[in-house]
Amino acid sequence: MTTALLAGGGTAGHVNPLLALADHWRQEEPDAALLVLGTAEGLEARLVPQRGYELLTIPRVPFPRRPDAAALRFPARFREAVRRTRAIIRDRGVQVVVGFGGYASAPAYLAARLEGIPLIAHEANARPGIANRLAHRLGGRIGITFAGTPLRGARLVGMPLRREILALDRTAARPEAAEFFDLDPARPVLLVTGGSTGARRLNETVGESIAHLVGTGWQVLHITGRDRGGEDPGVPGYRVVEYCDRMDLAFALADLVVCRSGSATVSELAALGLPSILVPYPVGNGEQRLNARELVAAGGAVVVDDAAATPQWVRETLVPMLMHRAEIARMAAAAGTVGRRDGSAALLGLVREALAASA
Repeated sequence: MTTALLAGGGTAGHVNPLLALADHWRQEEPDAALLVLGTAEGLEARLVPQRGYELLTIPRVPFPRRPDAAALRFPARFREAVRRTRAIIRDRGVQVVVGFGGYASAPAYLAARLEGIPLIAHEANARPGIANRLAHRLGGRIGITFAGTPLRGARLVGMPLRREILALDRTAARPEAAEFFDLDPARPVLLVTGGSTGARRLNETVGESIAHLVGTGWQVLHITGRDRGGEDPGVPGYRVVEYCDRMDLAFALADLVVCRSGSATVSELAALGLPSILVPYPVGNGEQRLNARELVAAGGAVVVDDAAATPQWVRETLVPMLMHRAEIARMAAAAGTVGRRDGSAALLGLVREALAASA
């Protein structure tokens, strides 16, 4: 029986691929003991126990990005997180650590190295984060989602996708999805989402443009996230929710998606053949624009800068686009050409190779 520690969390982009691998692993190896390492503050605190896995928590220790008081406290706090993780590895007989980036992963990577057990990291973004660059430096095996991710020796495995996405038949699920969101299944739906934390630019732009959007005959399903930015105006054909636990149904109902280009979102859009307008998050190291490259090159998506996603853009570009259903159908077909659904199996194969090598 294998005992594994899966480390990651904070946002859905880290938690969802972790859970996707765990679900696939449990299906392949029902007696495997799969433990999850995260923090008490992240999305994993709710989603991991909800999925039936044991969550073990360590303190949230962000890497310092400027010389301040937090930077002075970082070394001691990081050592404590590593110490606690090493204790978990010893006490629970952990044989392998698989990390997905985020606050919990870096201590887990170092703990695995110090305990002499295999280390595997999955890098979701086209531009790797700090934690997974550390895993690479420590000699871990690296699985990447996008070709060209600059980690020497990494293997292209794709994105582990949630089981509800893999099993989704969009046509068959559309009536259920329409009932769930109280929308008309016979009319096209524009899905707008900024992810679990929300996207203020998208929320404000859509909120100011509802009359123009529903005036096209389309309905709008708007998932605002925590950064809601406004109140529901009660317009017929416009459904606004703060958080959606049933993104499979949202995707089943969507005919076009306006969203950020996080790696998990881009991978799910491609796997489902969903056309999209991608608005990369403007803060950070630019990874979201890079994540979009393959889908855009295939013709399944277009990119709009965050600053350009204004009510004027809605009137001059998005509204005319909604009126050309044939072009949206062409984009949908193009998106499906770059989608892959074997990320969980490919990543588990990498894990098994590491375990076999260590044995």
